[in-house]
Amino acid sequence: MIERDFKDEKIIFICLLKGSFMLTSDLVRCVANPSRVDFMRVSSYGTGTTSKGTITVTKDLEEDIAGENVVIVEDIIDSGLTLKYVSEMLARKKPKSLKICALLDKRARREIEIEGDYIGFTFEDGFVVGYGIDYAEQYRNLPEIFVVEGD
Repeated sequence: MIERDFKDEKIIFICLLKGSFMLTSDLVRCVANPSRVDFMRVSSYGTGTTSKGTITVTKDLEEDIAGENVVIVEDIIDSGLTLKYVSEMLARKKPKSLKICALLDKRARREIEIEGDYIGFTFEDGFVVGYGIDYAEQYRNLPEIFVVEGD
């Protein structure tokens, strides 16, 4: 779908660290468009399993995205708070287009109405780990996605 939407135009993929690094890596290898990758580190979780509700940007973009096609790559759309914050922040930088790609769309805890343009899987609730997604910086290395039992 990404290739269809952008035809042969260049894309800048913005990887939201740390959870989406594996997805971004796989994604850019599958999309034939000319592309660049930049990284942001944004957090609302700390070391727990529920959002703190406060967004912290610890690494901002290095690329100028003005006039560019941008795809934000996120691990999970959960409450929507982080993604809305990042989307609005990037929109102020005046990209040509701004889309959202997420591995998982967790709808049960959505607080902000926000939709992804490219979604891998939708599920209702649960805290997951693996494929780059962590719990207190652990389990990113798992090759599949697992639901964490308990809190």
